[in-house]
Amino acid sequence: MNTPEPWSNDRNNDSSRWQKLLGRGRGRAGGAQQTPTPPPRESYPPSPPVGPPPGQAHYSVPTAGRRPPIATQTPPSAAQLTQPMRPQQGLPPQPRQPQPQHTEPSPVALQRLRRDLGRSRVIAFINPKGGVHKTTATVLSAAAMGTARSGGVIAWDDNELRGTLGLRAGSARHGRTIRHLVEHLDQVEAAGVHLPEHLDEFLRHSSDGSFDVLAGDEDPKLQRRLDPTTVLRVLDILTRTHNIVCIDTGNNVESPNWRTVVSSVDRLVVTTVPREDAAFSADWMLDHLEEGGYGNLVKNAVTLLSMPTPNPGPLLHDLQRHFSQRTRACAVVPYDPSLEPGAKIEFSALRPETRAAWFEAAATIVDGL
Repeated sequence: MNTPEPWSNDRNNDSSRWQKLLGRGRGRAGGAQQTPTPPPRESYPPSPPVGPPPGQAHYSVPTAGRRPPIATQTPPSAAQLTQPMRPQQGLPPQPRQPQPQHTEPSPVALQRLRRDLGRSRVIAFINPKGGVHKTTATVLSAAAMGTARSGGVIAWDDNELRGTLGLRAGSARHGRTIRHLVEHLDQVEAAGVHLPEHLDEFLRHSSDGSFDVLAGDEDPKLQRRLDPTTVLRVLDILTRTHNIVCIDTGNNVESPNWRTVVSSVDRLVVTTVPREDAAFSADWMLDHLEEGGYGNLVKNAVTLLSMPTPNPGPLLHDLQRHFSQRTRACAVVPYDPSLEPGAKIEFSALRPETRAAWFEAAATIVDGL
């Protein structure tokens, strides 16, 4: 693994760590990588397809308002154009025209989200550091995908040590979690054509109904039962009933659970915030994956940079450029005050421009799948 350069305390120093990292780019391993053999998948009786492609939700994109008419004036001379403008005496200051904002999902983003993926796809949101918006990104990405596709999306809280996705994403219509599903896994697998109905007994639903939720459990002893075989069995059920499975992962990159998920996904989403410690953790994890033979997953990953405060901070541009080189794409989503309390996440409560940004980020995630 590459030895990380020491952090620089001088923001103006041209030899700062992130300036050095920008030159490293992709392909750090410097040679052919051997892809490790993933844990064996269990074989289960085939079930009928999920159903016809979901319906399409329609959005109206408001047309931009016209500016008020401007009074005709005598064109200024060439000399006047070179002089700084001064306010005219006796006239009130003119109001500044508002800048246009993207407040609705673009038709292109919706089209990208609605396209036929061919088969069920698994997307894992990863970063070994806590507090980097993994859960928030999982919930809002699932909400954007489920809203655009009119369902067929599930978010699974696979954090082995008490995740909060079930509390923040869904309506608590019951208290059942992954633990209860694992206890009844044999019966659910044997449900045949009634698998969706049996699985639904263990799922919660998002507040707006756009996606389903498989909540994590608060019992830390459960991690011993989520062995690789059990994780693969749960994934098999979810992919037989949903078109997109979004997984909120834990923080232990050496966990058999974490490694099994990574070996089974179609895309990794690296979540981070514009802070040095969070970005360093994400960068180290990508090195770890490349050295473990997952260079292709790293190359095709998507990085999500989330703004935890209204001020994006001085590192945003450097981090965006760096992770755009390390991964397939880098999407930036803005700060939203409704997310600050850390309570239940409601997609409809976001600012219109924030929702539009999450639709675009979710489209970036599914591009190329």
